[in-house]
Amino acid sequence: MVKSSKMAKKKILFINQEITPYVPDNALSLMGKDLPKVMQERSHEIRTFTPKWGNINERRGQLHEVIRLSGMNLIINDTDHPLIIKVASIQSARVQVYFIDNDDYFGKRLIERDEAGVEYEDNGERAIFFARGVLETVKKLRWVPDIIHCQGWMSSVVPFYVKTAYRDEPSFAETKVVTSLFSKTLKDEFAGDFKQFVEFRDAKAELLGDYKEQFDFDELNKLAIDYSDGVIQADPDVEKSLIDFAAAKNVPVLGYNEDFADAYETFYESLFPAENE
Repeated sequence: MVKSSKMAKKKILFINQEITPYVPDNALSLMGKDLPKVMQERSHEIRTFTPKWGNINERRGQLHEVIRLSGMNLIINDTDHPLIIKVASIQSARVQVYFIDNDDYFGKRLIERDEAGVEYEDNGERAIFFARGVLETVKKLRWVPDIIHCQGWMSSVVPFYVKTAYRDEPSFAETKVVTSLFSKTLKDEFAGDFKQFVEFRDAKAELLGDYKEQFDFDELNKLAIDYSDGVIQADPDVEKSLIDFAAAKNVPVLGYNEDFADAYETFYESLFPAENE
């Protein structure tokens, strides 16, 4: 039986790097399924997005393209990249999932590394495409989230865009952004000039002056922390330096909770102090 919620009903957008059963089980993919499921059961209205990784079996997962949402081109590194949107449902969780697809970045490629175990040099570009793809699709859905919850490094560009390039968009003007931190999975720096690639509207490269010239896993997470309204330690093995970074920036931090549902919901509620007075 689902515990009744005292929190006012919210619209929550979950942007997940991985979701089981579409990819193998791990802390990130399990949370990618379980968190939206729990919040939906507690009467919150949700939308869930993830990349359409090359190891996702479209036939088994019953994915199909949403023509009305597809067809946009996103320019990254002076190159047009078609945005394809697919959808499927996790029957056991009764959760609908939107997939961001593109042949160059996702369609025929694995998650973080190729078949030989080598990290993709354009992982930074892939994160940029994913972030913009999700936000543009949410605009097309004409759905206004109260909370955006980002899980995994692939979603780490989203907070930066929400607070800069999309801050005047009606869909996101009042949205609170939460970032969940997980254990480190990338070791290499991103190839190319990430700071230039990420530029879009008011998301200017000069805003990234305090970060290292070459972005990597840690810098990407620091970027997410800087532009989030709250941070959650979602894994017991999160690097302490990232938690300390958030604390130093006075960003509210929720520590690791194995029984996450109540703790996360209370944390969400704390982001709306005026409603709690």
